[in-house]
Amino acid sequence: MSDWLTWQVVDSAFPTGLFAHSWGLESTWQHGEIDTVEQVRMFVDEAIVQAGRATLPFVNAAFDRPSALEELDHLADAFLTSPVSNRASRVQGRTLLATAIRVWPSPGLDALQARAARTCAHLAPLSGATFRVIGLTRTTAQRAVLFGTARGVLSAAVRLGIIGGFEAQRLQHDCTPTLERVAVRCANAGIEDLAQTAPLIDLFQSRHDALYSRLFQS
Repeated sequence: MSDWLTWQVVDSAFPTGLFAHSWGLESTWQHGEIDTVEQVRMFVDEAIVQAGRATLPFVNAAFDRPSALEELDHLADAFLTSPVSNRASRVQGRTLLATAIRVWPSPGLDALQARAARTCAHLAPLSGATFRVIGLTRTTAQRAVLFGTARGVLSAAVRLGIIGGFEAQRLQHDCTPTLERVAVRCANAGIEDLAQTAPLIDLFQSRHDALYSRLFQS
């Protein structure tokens, strides 16, 4: 695997559609639960931990056993009980795979797309399977998912006008210890380790469709 591939995957210019989602930040903000930079930082930390406990187990399992994609997708569909997060996961999963096929066309990705077409195409398991096919290592795939979560939340915070661009970059740096801790602790997390660690974020995100006005899909 080349470092160039890693940087391409985590680049914000890589069109996976993540910019259309706020990970529940928009609804949490509109419900008056976020007012300060420090509260944004707390939200990012919670989102990272949640990604470690609720996303990486699927990524790891699909990376290790791509033959179990259908089973893992079914489990992801049952795990994502919020209609908003469930819908967002399906959209992002399909977008990720479609983008990968256009950027790195290969028989392996074509076969994966044919299998995903018969599933809900949830993002977490599909990420593990897709990243394996394009050549990322297991560790890099995990860290790409965690980094994307932090960057996505902070990008949403900037576009919502909660914080500025420089503040977002400082917070991105400040959350490095959290990213590293979660990456290490969840490196071998399996399906049996699945957990919902941020129920309030999930609750606020489930209210997203009821917002009077909204910038993001979720």
